[in-house]
Amino acid sequence: MGGRRFLVFAFLSFVFMFGFSTPWRMQAQDNSAPSTIASIDTYLMDRDAEIAMARSAGPISVSSGAKVLVLGRHGYETAVEGKNDFVCLVGRSWDLPKDNRAFWDPKIHGPICLSAAATRSFLPIYLKKTELAIAGRSNTQIEDAIIDGISTGELPTPEPGSLSYMLSKQGYLNASVKGPWLPHIMIFVPEIDPKALGSGLGDDVPLGAHEEKIGRYTTIEVPVSKWSDGTPSPLNGGSH
Repeated sequence: MGGRRFLVFAFLSFVFMFGFSTPWRMQAQDNSAPSTIASIDTYLMDRDAEIAMARSAGPISVSSGAKVLVLGRHGYETAVEGKNDFVCLVGRSWDLPKDNRAFWDPKIHGPICLSAAATRSFLPIYLKKTELAIAGRSNTQIEDAIIDGISTGELPTPEPGSLSYMLSKQGYLNASVKGPWLPHIMIFVPEIDPKALGSGLGDDVPLGAHEEKIGRYTTIEVPVSKWSDGTPSPLNGGSH
C-alpha cells in the first residue's frame, strides 16, 4: 500500500486540475497540433449536462448551493445563481501548459468547485485564458498574456483560503488518464518549494504539491477517500 500511495501522490502532482492547475503535464508537444482554437462549438456541452457535471465536483452540501458557470460561445456565463460562496464549473483544455499537445483537446473536462477566495483570486486567471482562447489567441500568446497580467497586477495570485474540490467521477483529465483520476482537494498558496511542505520526500507524506511558475503559486493536492457521490476512491479500495 505504501508504494502505491507514493505513486498516487507523485503522479497527482502532474494530473489535473480545473486543474485546473496542474493536470495534463504528462504529454509532449505535438508540433502538428493546431496553435489556435478551431471552433468553440466543439467545446460546448448540453447545458443541463454541464450543470450536473460542474456540481459533481464538490460535496453535495457545497455544490447544491453553489453558483454554476457554463461555457457559451462568448465565454463562461452564469447558469445557476448561488446560495453560498462557492462556484462550480467544468474546465476546458486551454488551462494546460502551452507545450501540451492536448491544449486544444475538446474531450478535456475538469469539473471543479472553488471557494470564495479561489473564485476571487484563482478563477480570473482561467476566465482570462478562456477569453483569449475564444478570441483566437495561440497557446503561446495565452501563456504570455497570463504571465504579463500577473506581473502587472491585472491578474491576481491566490489569497488565503483559496481551495477547490475535484471529487467528480465524470471528468476527462487527459489522454493518459482517459477519465477521472482521484477525488482530491486542491489548496492554492503563494509560491513555495513543494519540498518545504514535505511533498516528494517519502511515501508516508499524504499530499502532493506542484510549484506553478507561470502563475506564481503552489498547488497542494490532497487525495480523499470518496467521490462526490459517496462511492469509495481507488485509495479506499474503489475501482478506477
